[in-house]
Amino acid sequence: MMLRGTSRFHAVRNEPVRGKRESGAGVVFRRMLLMAACASLPFIEGCPYYAVPAATVVTTPASFNRSFAAAAGAMQDEGLAISVQDPETGTIVGGIDGGVVQASVRQQADGSVVVQFDSKNARDPALLDRISRSYDRRMGR
Repeated sequence: MMLRGTSRFHAVRNEPVRGKRESGAGVVFRRMLLMAACASLPFIEGCPYYAVPAATVVTTPASFNRSFAAAAGAMQDEGLAISVQDPETGTIVGGIDGGVVQASVRQQADGSVVVQFDSKNARDPALLDRISRSYDRRMGR
């Protein structure tokens, strides 16, 4: 490491070595380029950056297959044993503690999907509500 103001000596001739100072168009060009880069920094700082907010949920239209799978999964989430799972008719039947819950998945003419949960003699009155909330979670709602 060299300190400013100290001199270096040539290894063979034992004479002081002086560094070359560059001059000319190359030095002027580099200095102008450096000044232009420094002058543009305040303008770069003001550039806005737009990001999608973290709370934004992008949803896609529900498809029949996705809705059917979510309905069956929601029933299984709540402990129902699935006895019938027929995608052609859109019917899912499951049972728990002697009660029967049926899900009906229908695709309408406009392309939307309607899912309905019905209970026959279910002993837990909040069961359908829990299945519906589980279905909504699976559908990303």
